[in-house]
Amino acid sequence: MENALRTASYVSKVAERQVALKATSATLLTGVGACVLEIGAGHGHFLTAYAAAHPERTCVGLDIIAERVERANRKKNRARLGNLHFLHASAEDFLASLPENIRFADVFVLFPDPWPKRRHHKNRLMQADFLSQIAAKAGQGLRLYFRTDDTDYFAAARAVVMEHPAWQILDAPWAFEYETVFQERAPGYQSLVAALRG
Repeated sequence: MENALRTASYVSKVAERQVALKATSATLLTGVGACVLEIGAGHGHFLTAYAAAHPERTCVGLDIIAERVERANRKKNRARLGNLHFLHASAEDFLASLPENIRFADVFVLFPDPWPKRRHHKNRLMQADFLSQIAAKAGQGLRLYFRTDDTDYFAAARAVVMEHPAWQILDAPWAFEYETVFQERAPGYQSLVAALRG
């Protein structure tokens, strides 16, 4: 049975997080039209290298673990990258809090939690709702880059993208290679590149 007080408290905390995140995003992304997004940025290895190689692009990395975000920001500061920002946020909260004018140039999802148990599949990031939210904030030429070492998750993600009316899978090269910790440890992995139809 649902606990009304607990539910109300949870909804209130989500709203507070999103209000704070909206203010932070508005400050960090002032004057920015489009950004590159990495969801699940971990310690920031990939996006720090990407931002250094693409100084003309504003890059935002998200992670739900605060210690990872702190380490990623230390990398960013050591590299003195003014075009890079790491935020302690879920994709759901960030997308709900994003300034209206911001569009995505590219989105990277690298080695996300596969939630392997069937009852947890609903927690996987690569779902139709997520694809619709990204499509709604698409900048010109947006591409979605997804990579995982979990064969089942790759098949499921590929099916979700293929079934989505806004997206199509491309036979296209990976935009930027930089080996992450997860990639280094993985015995193998599969990659997917997608773009909006039309």
